[in-house]
Amino acid sequence: MVTHIKLIETILYVDNQEASCKFYQNIFRKKADLNVSGMTEFNLSDTFKIGIMPNKGIAKILADKTPHPDEGHGIPRCELYLYVDNIQYEFDNATKSGAKLISPIIDRDWGDKVCYFSDPDGHIIAFAEKIKKKK
Repeated sequence: MVTHIKLIETILYVDNQEASCKFYQNIFRKKADLNVSGMTEFNLSDTFKIGIMPNKGIAKILADKTPHPDEGHGIPRCELYLYVDNIQYEFDNATKSGAKLISPIIDRDWGDKVCYFSDPDGHIIAFAEKIKKKK
């Protein structure tokens, strides 16, 4: 186990920070913990948070060292794989929140029951539960 890393934040680069903030408020069913021009954050646990940063904001930091994030719009650039207590509830909430269905709830051969969606920018969101072993 890595003990020197105290917090993990995954930052999604998005076209429209405000629209993405609203989308993820619906997905997570909570208000953003930080929402200022250039950065939105959702604390999901004591050790993990999701950030939302506009493409144009990160492009200033990256300068000309990488392709501009706008060039990847709609292309899956990451996957949020979220273990949940009730996958059907999360599936229904994601559907109501406007997430694009990629794959319905299916038992996967790695031992999880998972469904896949994409957000407005093409990032993949997976909701998963461990498959209960039959006795």
